[in-house]
Amino acid sequence: MKVHEYQAKEIFAKHGVAVPKGRVASTPAEARAIAEELGGKVVVKAQIHAGGRGKGRLVNEDETSSMYENLTNDPDNYSGQVVGDRVGGVRLANSVDEAEQAADAILGKFLVSIQTGTAGKLVKNVLVEEQSAVANEMYLAIIMDGVEAAPLIMASTEGGQEIEEVARRDPDAIVRIPVNPAAGYESYISRTLANRLGLSGQQAVDLGVLVQSLYDASLANDASQAEINPLVVTEDGRVIALDAKFSVDDNALFRHEEVAEMRDKDEEDPLEVLAGDLGVSNFIKLDGNIGCIVNGAGLAMATMDTIKLAGGEPANFLDIGTVNDPQRVVNAIRVISEDPSVEAILVNIFGGMARVDIIAQGVIDAEKQLGLKVPVVMRLVGTNLAEGEKLLEDAGLDVIRAEGLGEAAEKVVAAAG
Repeated sequence: MKVHEYQAKEIFAKHGVAVPKGRVASTPAEARAIAEELGGKVVVKAQIHAGGRGKGRLVNEDETSSMYENLTNDPDNYSGQVVGDRVGGVRLANSVDEAEQAADAILGKFLVSIQTGTAGKLVKNVLVEEQSAVANEMYLAIIMDGVEAAPLIMASTEGGQEIEEVARRDPDAIVRIPVNPAAGYESYISRTLANRLGLSGQQAVDLGVLVQSLYDASLANDASQAEINPLVVTEDGRVIALDAKFSVDDNALFRHEEVAEMRDKDEEDPLEVLAGDLGVSNFIKLDGNIGCIVNGAGLAMATMDTIKLAGGEPANFLDIGTVNDPQRVVNAIRVISEDPSVEAILVNIFGGMARVDIIAQGVIDAEKQLGLKVPVVMRLVGTNLAEGEKLLEDAGLDVIRAEGLGEAAEKVVAAAG
């Protein structure tokens, strides 16, 4: 689960990470009042779950697709600006009047950036915070590394830009330090990072405090990612988190009620929200037209690959898991049916603990409750196959059957036209 920048900074500050002074506003008047508190010179930042806000553009809802195409094909002439005529999602304001005007220009508009996709994101809030005179920009993040089975600290002197681009251009520019979970954060990490980032004296000390505080915030909240880009040294020598991204492991949210309440469902894909509400937890919306219902993450990935090899495009990833209730199958079909791009559904079940007869009954119940609006191809193998076959036969369900995965992929691609 992602949180907004202002929420991430609240979490950071709670654990001792230095952040600029500021608060969130939902109206231009609120932005003006906050700017007055901060002395007038502020930065006004759109709050959405996507990066590239400063270079993004603010448009009306019916202009998002064309603006995304312009940003993709001609960024030099279309990308937004922090100061200038092309209004981006991050604006500098040198007075309370300018702060109010900047908030008015941002709020209620759709922000389109390279990371939002064609639909853009509606801006409902802005973060108004003090301006920082930046002397140096760096990058800092803590992620959970599955390969190392440990938290991984990453840092770079090349902050303020996409770290993926830095990694492609110059992998050695990124410092990577895994943290032994048993030992926890050790002082040598701070010394190593300060040396690699070119900091010394009090700035090196401040960096160490900040990194350890960020590590504590990550551990305390079961974060999958905590990122500061840019981490800056100001002209007066402070080391502060100028930006903040924070994501929490969904499976740990039951332990973090305060963080869970920060969830903004409006920033998430509506189908993924619906899937979560219906208990279909392992669902990710994709761009294709073939819905997939599969048991097991590995088989789901293989199913999507096979669909692509057959010339089709999967509309979703869906690992239905071990199914002991036909209603879960109904709910999965309900979510997929809500996607207007879906033109056929492939049900690919290799029954082990997931019984074929439960899946078959779920598809039958979905026809009764929802009506199957698009062709359904079923490839069923495994536990209680005979019982499942009989249920389908007795129900007289109009589905397309396939023996192997390759055959199923070819049939579903054909069914989708």
